[in-house]
Amino acid sequence: MRRALERGVRRWWAGEMGAAGAVLSAVTAPLEWVYAAEVRRRDLRYRSRPGARVEGLAVVSVGNLAVGGTGKTPMAAWAVRLLAEAGAHPVLLSRGYGEDEILLHRRWSPDVPVHGGADRLAAAQTAREQGADVAVLDDGFQHRRMARDVDVVLLAAEDAFPGRMLPRGPYREPPGALARAHAVVVTRRTAPATVAAGLAREILRRHPALAVAVLSLPPGGWSTLAGEPADAPQGAVLAAAGVARPETFRRQVAEATGYGVSDVELMAFPDHHGFTPADIRALRRRAGTRTLVVTEKDAVKLEAHASTLGSVRVLGVRLEWEAGEGEVRTLVAALAPREA
Repeated sequence: MRRALERGVRRWWAGEMGAAGAVLSAVTAPLEWVYAAEVRRRDLRYRSRPGARVEGLAVVSVGNLAVGGTGKTPMAAWAVRLLAEAGAHPVLLSRGYGEDEILLHRRWSPDVPVHGGADRLAAAQTAREQGADVAVLDDGFQHRRMARDVDVVLLAAEDAFPGRMLPRGPYREPPGALARAHAVVVTRRTAPATVAAGLAREILRRHPALAVAVLSLPPGGWSTLAGEPADAPQGAVLAAAGVARPETFRRQVAEATGYGVSDVELMAFPDHHGFTPADIRALRRRAGTRTLVVTEKDAVKLEAHASTLGSVRVLGVRLEWEAGEGEVRTLVAALAPREA
């Protein structure tokens, strides 16, 4: 039920529901106005009362304006690696909404402490006591209780910009909120490079002081559920995903395997889905003799069921900078403490 609702909402936001979508948009307009008013009220409150700081701990936030699927988690991992290479002792702070994000960060950055939970200020204080000198907030743009030194905001080229706010559209905040940011990274998975570049130019026109970059997130390498490198799947596949944009994952599986999109069946689950034994059995039955292909985000939860699931491959994601990497890298790396 929930996955069908999420799929329907995404279709509505994308304008794919025709007359029914137009009626729904008209009916929910007052809710968007109420939501927008609350966002403005919250913004005024934080302008007069800035977030708190933890002494000795620099903070970089990786966030977005729209809900789900912009690439925050791999971008936050990139920032963690960059800071560690620059000599810092980073900590990753996640809101803890999805256990998958925490598990994934621990897999990607095993030497970096990862804290999950709603009270990220308390987690930051603990991390500082344990020796961290830079905190990376995964999904932190709206988490204004904590002050930050660098705000990196991701925008998906697949989303209309500017767009409607919740619940009529995917945006948590209006475009003007980008004035709080230091850098905007336009990400793309299936959108053409020209679309991403055009959005980057529009952002720069609106906010000329920002560092603006473009980052492609194409399919990466293949691995097992345990994270070990593996060969590409042979023969037919079943794509399964519990992410915000499952159709995008299906397209990337098709690209990576050489199949047409229509030849890759998709079994979609709600974002951050917690797989039950019944789900595992359903996945195995649906796959049949086909290889099951899943996201890295789902793999960390499915690893415990490897013996039941049979033939499984995990499709990773790569980060390929198309413009502006140097500016973003300079902003983030500057937070690494300088030797005395």
